Amino acid sequence: MAKEDLFNLLTIKDGVLTSKKDFDLVIPSYVTKIDDRVFRNSNIKSVVIPDSVTEIGLGAFEYCHGLSGKLNIPDSVTVIGKRAFYACSAIAAVSIGHSVTKIGENAFGFCHRLSGELKIPKSVKEIGIAAFSHCEELASVIIPDSVTKIGNATFRGCRGLTSVVIPDSVTEIGNGAFSDCRGLTSVVIPNSVTEIGDFVFEGCCGLTTIVIPDSVTKIGDSAFAGCGELKYVVIPDSVKIIGYTAFYGCRSLTSVTIPKSVTSIGESAFQSRGLTTITVSQGNSIYDSRDNCNAIIETATNKLICGCQNTIIPDSVTEIGNGAFNGCTSLTSIVIPDSVKKISAGAFSSCIGLTSINIPDSVTSIDDGAFYGCDNLPEETKEKIRKINKKAF
Repeated sequence: MAKEDLFNLLTIKDGVLTSKKDFDLVIPSYVTKIDDRVFRNSNIKSVVIPDSVTEIGLGAFEYCHGLSGKLNIPDSVTVIGKRAFYACSAIAAVSIGHSVTKIGENAFGFCHRLSGELKIPKSVKEIGIAAFSHCEELASVIIPDSVTKIGNATFRGCRGLTSVVIPDSVTEIGNGAFSDCRGLTSVVIPNSVTEIGDFVFEGCCGLTTIVIPDSVTKIGDSAFAGCGELKYVVIPDSVKIIGYTAFYGCRSLTSVTIPKSVTSIGESAFQSRGLTTITVSQGNSIYDSRDNCNAIIETATNKLICGCQNTIIPDSVTEIGNGAFNGCTSLTSIVIPDSVKKISAGAFSSCIGLTSINIPDSVTSIDDGAFYGCDNLPEETKEKIRKINKKAF
């Protein structure tokens, strides 16, 4: 295709380069770089990228909704720029050349029909934020051992993804990297990973098992929140931090053991309707589950920070912490001992099954929203709670 012929197929309107009609694009062999946004929003049906091209620029083909079939990126290409093929919603498959070292941010984001197996070549060292997010028909991904970090939201919303291989080279899994990947049933995290970021597997509602290696020191906020089919998880002795709502809503999870290494547990970390057994390992200097109470208690303050449907609150507890029973919909009744003086914000919020709770005279402080959504409590109990704080509901 001559330069003149290519130019005649394109037009600029309101600063946007588009094509005058649907066409098959064969890029000339004298082209070494496909510039930023050059074919953005054009009516390309297919594209042939020659071996002369070394770089595909920012947004070069973004919003080319008609671009379909298999996309072949030759071995000459070293960089796939940000948003290079963003929202090319008809691309069915992609072959990434073996010289590509960087796949840019959102490079293939919202390529809804990208399906089958994605093989990322060993030349790739960096995969940008949300690079393959919302590729909803993608079934499996093979990540090479040249990759050391899976970036934020890399595969977010890939709902058809059933299999992913994470190599031992990966040391960090970024925030939301696999969130809303509803087809994932199991994941093995390699021993090289030291941190599981925030929201990494949030909403992976098909996930039934997860292996957390003893290299991990931190489980981020909402890391496994909404994994409703997760039945079994072992938290290794290496973990020090468990984030806010880390396992919130894991309704199939029935038991959890907190290792002695844990020094920080975020609010509502384990709240779910299925949890029946909570144990803190002997030797933990920050938390305990005294008297087999099926709860997590902050030892120094005697604050109960996490409970479940089988919790028996010990007489030594002085405070029910923020969100301690939040979302425990299977909780029907509980006895609060005379030692308790404060019920904190959201402590029993969304406990919709709660029909019986005693509020002893020792309780002088109930924070806002402590009983939000507890509509089935007796009216006399509600009235007693309102006398302490009208905003408790």
